[in-house]
Amino acid sequence: MDSTERPRGPRLEWTVVPSDIGPLLLAATPEGLVRVEFHATPDRVDRMIGSLVSRLGADAWRPPPGEEVLLAAPIRQLTSYFAGSLKRFDLPLDWRLSSGFNRQVLLELDRSVPYGAVVGYGELAARVGQPGAAQAVGNAMGSNPLPLVVACHRVVENDGGIGGFGGGVETKRQLLALEGVLPQPLF
Repeated sequence: MDSTERPRGPRLEWTVVPSDIGPLLLAATPEGLVRVEFHATPDRVDRMIGSLVSRLGADAWRPPPGEEVLLAAPIRQLTSYFAGSLKRFDLPLDWRLSSGFNRQVLLELDRSVPYGAVVGYGELAARVGQPGAAQAVGNAMGSNPLPLVVACHRVVENDGGIGGFGGGVETKRQLLALEGVLPQPLF
């Protein structure tokens, strides 16, 4: 199906938006935002949309810019976040791409680690009743289908190190600087 045609079955609306950290792929279903992907190059977007269509059993549609329906609120809120005026996303989320322990950890992260704060991998593991599962928490962060919105960039190493990040460590530094956790780069 040409993704510019409006789908007739279950719908997956997607687009690519510019941001301070590079182009982001956003995808939503009628249930809510289902995917955020960093570094949304054309090849990456094609692979991601194909995977989402397969996993969700939905027809993909990319509306013309400014005509988004399911993505209108996520686009507005991401713009406000990067402008520094949004501290908490208030969006319906479609959690079908996460399950079990990973979903439990991501829900706790979203509930308990606000803008401008960080938490250690080990501390987050303890918060979900799994002390000693810091590495598993790291894996959960790496599987997060909704980065930025479910802010896995706020999870750091217990010893004060920045830790890894699916969008790249430099992107994590930029996001933590935006939130005031790290100083803004000098140049």
